[in-house]
Amino acid sequence: MQQPLFDLAPTLTVTQLARRIKDVVEDDATLRDLWVRGEVSNFTQAASGHLYFTLKDRDAAIRCVMWRSDAARVFKLPANGDAMEAHGRVSMYEARGDVQLYVDEIKLAGAGALWQEFERLRARLDAEGLFAAEHKRALPQFPRTIGVATSREGAVFHDICNVLSRRYPLVEILLAPTLVQGETAAPMIVGAIQTINQFDIDVLIVARGGGSIEDLWAFNEEIVARAIYDSHVPVISAVGHETDFTIADFVADVRAPTPSAAAELAVPDARELRAGVRFDQQQLARLTRDRIDAARVELSRQMYALQRNSPQARVENDRQRVDDLARRVAARAMQLLELKRGGLNGAARQLAALNPDATLARGYAIVREKKTGRVVKRTAKVRGKKDIQVRVSDGEFEARTNA
Repeated sequence: MQQPLFDLAPTLTVTQLARRIKDVVEDDATLRDLWVRGEVSNFTQAASGHLYFTLKDRDAAIRCVMWRSDAARVFKLPANGDAMEAHGRVSMYEARGDVQLYVDEIKLAGAGALWQEFERLRARLDAEGLFAAEHKRALPQFPRTIGVATSREGAVFHDICNVLSRRYPLVEILLAPTLVQGETAAPMIVGAIQTINQFDIDVLIVARGGGSIEDLWAFNEEIVARAIYDSHVPVISAVGHETDFTIADFVADVRAPTPSAAAELAVPDARELRAGVRFDQQQLARLTRDRIDAARVELSRQMYALQRNSPQARVENDRQRVDDLARRVAARAMQLLELKRGGLNGAARQLAALNPDATLARGYAIVREKKTGRVVKRTAKVRGKKDIQVRVSDGEFEARTNA
């Protein structure tokens, strides 16, 4: 009996089969170096930095892996729905049995390709110094004439004029009309910038409304960037909406999120200026009053000091001092005189008390020896018959003792 043919087929493990498939795929020279075109889906970036996504077309799909070292060279990472071309090699991830494209370079198509071109030009101009902060010029505080390079049609120029007339009616607006979209827009924008720089303007607004990257691409052209950089007056770039960025934004002196915002940046607000002037006037008036009051006080002080230091004032002051001293001397003299008078009166009273006449007036007498004139103080002095003189209050008389 003949043995079935399938019994002659080899038996492989899953791992062996996966490795055989991997060897076959990697031995194909075409699959080792190729470009694959498709649409991105299931895009993710792992915490490690590696990229995982799927490239698909209408009939098929293939898993893709891009390692972090290769992804770091990509200007703009793809997103779901982007059309792109991926370069790499085909191999197999044995753990899942997936045939994968290991990508080392990508080229975005459509908007993605424009973003790549945008990043390349931005990096080159940045390296040249066109975006350097030291080249940025300050906007004039009170511009007299503002140039606007934009389309004559549409709402952009109308919005700018409305804001300028409302905030600062004194400013003059000069329009340099140009296309802002399409293949011929970039040269026309350059011509508008160069032409308006020949007029006596103080600041230039380069503006257009929002749109896709394709719509705004004229403002990503190198010739427009260099025309803005070469402008003789400060340039405000107001291209697209707040989230839109163009090369013109980077090279301009000031970037505004919208054209209306550019007009607000270009001129001061007249109402705020008037309020500021009123405030300054009030402050000046207050300061003037304070200075006048201080000067008046200082003048009074100086006049008083001058009066005090004048010759007449010194004479009057010395005269008053002489009068004060005279009064003090007289008072002191009177005080001393009273003290002397009191002492004299006391001495007089003591003298009166000791005066013999006063004693005699009280009925006493002074007895003296007539021969010697000595005062008789004891009876022994006049024993026997002696002549004496007796003095009483109204005179003297002689007598003779008998004892």
